[in-house]
Amino acid sequence: MSRHVPTINTARTTLRAMRPGEFDRFAEIWAMPEVARHIGGTPRSRDASWKAFIAIAGHWQVTGFGQWGIEQHRSKSLVGQAGFFYGARGMGEDFDAVPEAGWVLAPEAQGIGLGLEAVQAAHDWFDRVVTGPLVCMIDPAHDASLRIADRLGYVTMRDAAHGDGAVRLMLRKSPPQG
Repeated sequence: MSRHVPTINTARTTLRAMRPGEFDRFAEIWAMPEVARHIGGTPRSRDASWKAFIAIAGHWQVTGFGQWGIEQHRSKSLVGQAGFFYGARGMGEDFDAVPEAGWVLAPEAQGIGLGLEAVQAAHDWFDRVVTGPLVCMIDPAHDASLRIADRLGYVTMRDAAHGDGAVRLMLRKSPPQG
């Protein structure tokens, strides 16, 4: 089974398949405390990052959708990831049975609109190619991600506990109109 990962260009980013040679950068991003703070709270070990890196490639193969690496045009380097996956997190059938959206940015790419730009492009692709509802899980204290989710049309399903912290489970039934 072989599936192509599409490339999506925006004004300042390219969403593309992760490249084997950028695993070190991927692991570096996930090891940063300022990245992990709102995603589980604990920086990822190198071996956990490797498993996640390989899972991203495998998800595309199994489902036909997945996460892209975000390359910033200016730096030509990997600055994060965005896309969709089945998380099987045990958060309830109304959450786990629906593709989950996720996004992560390195600190140097935060606060300049790259997250919204990349995540919007990923959602535009999903709405054209896969279609259907989406869910996301966000730390209720992560204002920047909550703003992105709001702009994309997500609404709160409920607050829950996940791992050692609180999360907000959100649902997007369809793209926002207008």
